[in-house]
Amino acid sequence: MAITSAVCNSFKQELLQGYHSFNASGDTPAGNAFKLALYTSSATINKSTTAYSATNEISNTSGSAYSAGGIALTNITPVLDSDTAICDFSNTSWSSASFTANGCLIYNDSTVSGMTTDAACVTVAFGGDKTVTSGTFTIEFPAAAASTAIIQLA
Repeated sequence: MAITSAVCNSFKQELLQGYHSFNASGDTPAGNAFKLALYTSSATINKSTTAYSATNEISNTSGSAYSAGGIALTNITPVLDSDTAICDFSNTSWSSASFTANGCLIYNDSTVSGMTTDAACVTVAFGGDKTVTSGTFTIEFPAAAASTAIIQLA
């Protein structure tokens, strides 16, 4: 079992079918709701992942910092950087947290007619277990640029 960093194959097809909108909530049209779920090293998430699953999702061991399904992401309106369309999210964190995560899944939490519920978008491997004990666990997204953005279409 392993977590690998990848753009999910089903997501690539769903983009061309018009199922995902990354506009910010105040944009016209308003975008979909996206979430980020954290996983243990026992998880298998990769380019073949099609939807969010609670299987091998982390559990919070102290307090109520992490809830099943993860955390809502704040979309930043997609833009062009040279010839590459990019999408970014605001950094997100869990405070007063105690858990270990090995990777994450970004997924579309919106109900879209014709699309898989909780459709997978991107999987990210952290390169090993990352542990927080009674502290803040932060996901810091890379810079919104053609060569670094979390989602890029070149």
